[in-house]
Amino acid sequence: MTPEPDERARIRTAMDRILAGTPEHSNGALTVVALAIEADVPRNALTQRHTDLKDEFYQRIRERGADNGDEARLRATIAKLRQTIANKNKELAQLRADVPALVRAVNQLTLENQQLRDSRASSGGSLIPFPSRPPAWPHG
Repeated sequence: MTPEPDERARIRTAMDRILAGTPEHSNGALTVVALAIEADVPRNALTQRHTDLKDEFYQRIRERGADNGDEARLRATIAKLRQTIANKNKELAQLRADVPALVRAVNQLTLENQQLRDSRASSGGSLIPFPSRPPAWPHG
């Protein structure tokens, strides 16, 4: 896609409007997304074609001492999500470690159950076995 001839000028004008607090087409957030919306250009115009303008935008924000609240909130959300992922990975590792022990326990109980049935049957007593049922969990 070829950029429109006035694309850089539209981005600069949009930058001025956002930094002045008078956005016309966006929510005025101090982000590349808001700048792209304000300039009516695709976001990749700033992230790929005009990276110098993107860098200038962020530099002007820093110079003004403006707080990019959206960025701070996103960074906090990312930190929380990373912690959640770490916790879930730890939980998953523990569950995976538990499975072999549970399989061994089921096998041991199955063996003991069969031994009790065999013992009961060989002693001449009457044994009424429970009807066998398929496992409650899906096969996979």
